[in-house]
Amino acid sequence: MGRSLILRQQQPIKSETAYDWLGPGFYLWESDPQRAYEWAEQKKKRDPTFKPFVVGVVLDLGNCLDLTNREDLALLQVAYDGLKATLDVQGTPLPENRDASFDSNNDKLFRNLDCAVIRYLHASLDTGSPLPAAYDTVRGLFQEGAPLYPGSGFRSKTHTQIAVCNLDCIKGFFIPPL
Repeated sequence: MGRSLILRQQQPIKSETAYDWLGPGFYLWESDPQRAYEWAEQKKKRDPTFKPFVVGVVLDLGNCLDLTNREDLALLQVAYDGLKATLDVQGTPLPENRDASFDSNNDKLFRNLDCAVIRYLHASLDTGSPLPAAYDTVRGLFQEGAPLYPGSGFRSKTHTQIAVCNLDCIKGFFIPPL
């Protein structure tokens, strides 16, 4: 798929799973092709048919839900409150974030709750525009992996990830140096 993206023979494929960290979108690692390749190698271990490949993306964030700033985090809190109230009325429990069985660091890799909250926020802000979501992109910082050293607050796989909801924000693809 990587080469076909670069050659514009194929469109990016959005992830739509219920556990996507940042909700539905085409997922990117910001400024970290090595972490992207590590993820691809991990996926290959779970799916032998998967062929790891990393592409660089030229991206305009557009209207970005940036979860590295307090204003957008506050929006997410309001969305959580709305989702919880809606599900309470329906008598439906909130989804939960959970660990992955293949992850020895007990990272919450399956983010069903976070995904549901972001989906709820998108839906609550949708103005009926032709865009697939109220936000073009969602950006978040994730602490993941083992502590770098004893007592460390830094983690070995910490990264910034972006979910591209509006594929028109992608301006081009390239092969990054690894």
